[in-house]
Amino acid sequence: MRYNSRRLVISLFLHGIHSLHNTNLPTSKLIFFPRSTSVLRNGALFRSTWGIRFSAFTSLDSDVETTTTTTTYPIYSYEVESRDVKCMQSISPPSQRGDRAVVSDRPPTQDKNSQETDVETIEAIFKEPGINVIQLHNKLEQCGVRPTHDLVTVILSRVRNNWEVAFTFFIWASKQTGYVHSVRQYHSMISILGKMRKFDTAWSLIDEMRRGKDGGPSLVNPQTLLIMIRKYCAVHDVGKAINTFYAFKRFKLDIGMEEFQDLLSALCRYKNVKEAEHLLFCNRNVYPLNTKSLNIILNGWCLSLDDLSEGKRIWRLMKEKGIPRDVFSYCGIMSCYSRTGRLNVVLKIFDEMKLNGVAPDVKVYNAVIHALAKGRLVKQARSVMKMMEENGLSPNAVTYNSLIMPLCKARMLDEAQEIFNEMIQRGIHPTVRTYHALLRSLRTGEEVFEHLQKMKTMGCFPTHDTYIMLIRKFCRWCHLDNVFKLWNKMSKVGLDHDRSSYIVLIHGLFLNGKLEESYKYYQEMKQKGFLPEPKIDEMLQAWVAGKSNSQENKVTCRQENKEAVKFQKADKKRDFRNKPEMRKVMRERDFSFWDQ
Repeated sequence: MRYNSRRLVISLFLHGIHSLHNTNLPTSKLIFFPRSTSVLRNGALFRSTWGIRFSAFTSLDSDVETTTTTTTYPIYSYEVESRDVKCMQSISPPSQRGDRAVVSDRPPTQDKNSQETDVETIEAIFKEPGINVIQLHNKLEQCGVRPTHDLVTVILSRVRNNWEVAFTFFIWASKQTGYVHSVRQYHSMISILGKMRKFDTAWSLIDEMRRGKDGGPSLVNPQTLLIMIRKYCAVHDVGKAINTFYAFKRFKLDIGMEEFQDLLSALCRYKNVKEAEHLLFCNRNVYPLNTKSLNIILNGWCLSLDDLSEGKRIWRLMKEKGIPRDVFSYCGIMSCYSRTGRLNVVLKIFDEMKLNGVAPDVKVYNAVIHALAKGRLVKQARSVMKMMEENGLSPNAVTYNSLIMPLCKARMLDEAQEIFNEMIQRGIHPTVRTYHALLRSLRTGEEVFEHLQKMKTMGCFPTHDTYIMLIRKFCRWCHLDNVFKLWNKMSKVGLDHDRSSYIVLIHGLFLNGKLEESYKYYQEMKQKGFLPEPKIDEMLQAWVAGKSNSQENKVTCRQENKEAVKFQKADKKRDFRNKPEMRKVMRERDFSFWDQ
């Protein structure tokens, strides 16, 4: 196809779409502690400035005023050679493009082999060195791949740690003929944006879901807003998480006890337990206290924060308020005592539980087995496992992990290996945590790579946590060759480098004296849009400052050395044989050797 010279006005839908959400809270009895009340009322929680032009007409329900916003964005133009013709090309926002992408005439990929081929084609484009987002968009236009729901889901999963690439691909796919994103693809993209703190862009996609395709029904459901709540809780922005809870009514979604408990669970999951407890008791008139709500707070203190004293307080409070304790309540408090090595208390609560008529489940037995194994009482732990089977409960992978993990930590490796072999013989597949326990106990690089190979043979593939743990281990051993071997292997197996893996690598290189490499990877991490780590940033900034000072000192020393060399050369040029009377003498207080 020949291109005539032309100039297309383009802008890439990259940094997000500016949409000022009206955050006036709907009428509700939901209360929060005073410090956050003013924040929630000021209607400025979702306002921020983006570098993209987008006109949004937001009307979430009939009781909320509509807002229209427009923000300008820069035009990116660049030269592209197409055969012998140079033309100026650029990309317009998908919302304003009138032309469709040129795609191949082959039918959409459906079979597994075709989809794998398309995935490899798109991943090859992503991996091209030095490619920017505009070039990426152009290559996607020319790749001849037609998107399907499964293809988009797979690609978004593989580039979830690079939001710009993921969002560029997401927007490109949405503009292809015959393809429309489903709720699953929207949720995947919103989750990626929330993880990278691109909340405004995520809200713009939610607005797009609300409007529906061609005026169709809204795609927003409770899970959509729950994703946003969880992402706000992950960055400890409790005010915006609660404000998103209010948004259920604005999107005409029902709010009840279940949604409120989802909010509490999200807060506790990311260690905002104090705020979750305050929220629960402030709204006990609207959402009465019950067993499940207090279990969420109890598990937050016991499992998320490992705070036994606060867990005991909630445990006693349930008894004082007359709120019945169920199996989940006992499991939470027993797990906390088990982690702290309070074996006697675990067994006491276990007996109390049976006396109160609460039948233990698998999780309770696992907590007891873990406590016994942590106390190196392997025979007693096996007896509890036998009791568990007699009561009709089959051990699972977590049960065996409860035995293997404390034994590996106690360096009882023979016993741990014996239990691992028994696990395999019974047809219970080891999990990633099983192999993590074994990998932590290894002492040589050869053993580590041997176990990694066994993992793959058993069909259990390493995760980000696996590589992070091993990179940290090899950095501690000063085996930097193995560190980079694992780092490069992550990309080959489809695990892109996330923020945690960068931080572990940078810190390990810094402690091993590889300051240049550490600084290089830190700059690469920031270029990918990951948030900087304050401690590492402080260390590297101090090193950069010291490096610049040392360079200045070197320059000064070189200048001084050059001046000294000049004087030495001048002395060498003197001919003392022709002028023997010239001598260096010391004169002090008008005394001279020549006067004597």
